[in-house]
Amino acid sequence: MKIPTTLKHKPVIVSEDYENIDGRTAYNSDAKGLSLGLAQWNDRGKVDISAKVWRYTGEKWSRQSEELPLHRVIDLAILICRAQLHFREAYRYEKFYDPENITIDRIGLQGDAMTVSVCTDNPMIDDDIKLFAQVLSNDSEIIGERLRTLSIILKEMGY
Repeated sequence: MKIPTTLKHKPVIVSEDYENIDGRTAYNSDAKGLSLGLAQWNDRGKVDISAKVWRYTGEKWSRQSEELPLHRVIDLAILICRAQLHFREAYRYEKFYDPENITIDRIGLQGDAMTVSVCTDNPMIDDDIKLFAQVLSNDSEIIGERLRTLSIILKEMGY
């Protein structure tokens, strides 16, 4: 399915047929494509680029399609990697985290830091974190394949 080019987000680089590789929903996903392009929130004289996940309901392009600035996409990748690293050792804790120290890490970015922590404001955190860990384990092959690919590309780029 072709990503629309007549909407506010202007695609420049696209990955169409994304639904064929969309994790556990592969071949049955409403996420039909990914694009990098000119952001829909651009103001006159100011241009940003963004990444967008294009969702299609079967009848129309969904308002649930997401558009993110590129740095947020990378920040999400950092968060995913840090969470996955945490859960490699989480079995050491009865609750999969230390209730006395909910901060997992502080990752320096832009002169400050991204704090990664367990959301103990969630009243169901003790159950939800176990479910999260199980799904992360179930999806380890899907996520691992993407992380290996990302690692290879980052090395090619000199990182």
